[in-house]
Amino acid sequence: MIELLSALPAWQPAARGARCAVATVVAASGSVPRPVGTSMLVAAPEHPGGAPAVLGSLSGGCVEGAVVAAALDVLDCGAARLERFGYSPEDAFAAGLTCGGELAVHIQPLAPEAARGLAGRTEAAFAVVRRLAAEGETAADDGAARLVLLDAPPAGLAAAPPDLAESLEVLFPGSPETARRAAALVAPVLAQGSAAIVPVEPAGGCVPAVSARGAEPGPIRLLVESRLPAPRFLLVGANDFGAALIPAAKLLGYRVTLVDARPAFALQERFAAADQIAVAWPHEYVAAEAAAGRLDPRSVVCVLSHDPKFDVPLLDAALRLDLAYVGAMGSRRSHEQRIAALLEAGHGPLDLGRLHSPIGLDLGAVTPAEVAVSILAEVVASRTTVATGAPLRDRPGRIHARDVPAQRDRRGEPAWT
Repeated sequence: MIELLSALPAWQPAARGARCAVATVVAASGSVPRPVGTSMLVAAPEHPGGAPAVLGSLSGGCVEGAVVAAALDVLDCGAARLERFGYSPEDAFAAGLTCGGELAVHIQPLAPEAARGLAGRTEAAFAVVRRLAAEGETAADDGAARLVLLDAPPAGLAAAPPDLAESLEVLFPGSPETARRAAALVAPVLAQGSAAIVPVEPAGGCVPAVSARGAEPGPIRLLVESRLPAPRFLLVGANDFGAALIPAAKLLGYRVTLVDARPAFALQERFAAADQIAVAWPHEYVAAEAAAGRLDPRSVVCVLSHDPKFDVPLLDAALRLDLAYVGAMGSRRSHEQRIAALLEAGHGPLDLGRLHSPIGLDLGAVTPAEVAVSILAEVVASRTTVATGAPLRDRPGRIHARDVPAQRDRRGEPAWT
């Protein structure tokens, strides 16, 4: 649900306190388009016979219609539901995932006051923690609040709020010990900026979970969604390629800084889209940012200046840091000269193996915009060990690189615990 927060203030059904249901992917296996934590809000029609309002998407269109219908049923009966979707070759007209994957979608009512509170929130949330209802359970079954928003902690990227347990107590009324247990399990998910289902054993043992199959003992399930501040993208070189790369990198969610020691070039209007412009010697700027703790293993450095007096000192500094990607533009001759200089500066094969130079993937790029695509394609590919850079049609097996062996419950269905 965290990805919907920025759009909620403009979504009228939430602002007026309409009855809403939230549908969330809680388990995924095989080739599926969206990960665990992806949510969609469905509001009941404003007038009898009217159309429901929808915010968000779960699968790019495969199962949305069936999910909306199930959400309206949930709003009518007030009880949560778990829907499972997969490919069924026996019924070509069934609502399912034609890509062959499997999704488990948890659907539960969202209290009007919660919807209004979310719609009225203007600052970005660091994390959303929700207590998921068991199948067939209504909010009235236990009276527990269902949702907690957490603000970004001031201590840094990997720090959980110091009052995390206290913040979670609203999910476990009357049981601060359970809230403390939950905080210990939730904190690592917050640190990773990821989404996960966290089962919490209540103090005193499991509680009965009311479901369509009757009362079953089980843990309380929390859905934790967190996000870290935007990763840094340091672009060195105020030129046509940098101008094309700035908006493209921002589109991927990076916080872009243009670095150039020449004010006459760096302060041109065409670079105004950058989040920050630093007029400084690049190697000094990178060293200062690293010392201040403002670079991390997600940070990217792209050197487009192809000027040895800037490039070599900068690459020397960048390759001594734990960064996600370090790339440099230039010809093979320029690359060989850089390698010689970096060897002389004391860098060995491991460091030099991390340098993407000449920068980018071989896409046949010519224009600055095409080169920007080539560079960002390599940045994205470098995030994982399974990317090949080859056309997807030539890749064997499943398309989505995040595929992992699906966990199954005792009935052989995708587990969502």
